[in-house]
Amino acid sequence: MIRSARTPRTGMTGLGGRKTAVARVLLQPGTGNVIIDGKTLEERFPRLAWQAQITLPLRVTNTHRSFNVLAKVNGGGLSGQAGAITHGIARALVKVDEEHRRALRQAGLLTRDPRAKERKKPGLKRARKAPQYTKR
Repeated sequence: MIRSARTPRTGMTGLGGRKTAVARVLLQPGTGNVIIDGKTLEERFPRLAWQAQITLPLRVTNTHRSFNVLAKVNGGGLSGQAGAITHGIARALVKVDEEHRRALRQAGLLTRDPRAKERKKPGLKRARKAPQYTKR
């Protein structure tokens, strides 16, 4: 599945994001292989919940045996990266076939999750945690 510099990439691309993670996803017609940063899905994301989340758009549209997924992901932690890949796969599936849009929208896979880490405020230890109150 490793391509040389001369072979062109064919398929549909999608860009996904979650927290600070950004994923570039390429869907190619194939047998259902998922390669992330040159590693298999099981190597890159050992937790079953992450694996299930990443393959959710393919299962919702019933295309999990129709496409190979190639993804490059940057930033964030494993949970954010899994969410970013999920978002990218969903966007690429809509490019492949517009009929998938309704099912993916109902499953909430096309909307980028806007939740991110809240900034630290001055005078506080974290975003909302205040220093311990001392009476005397």
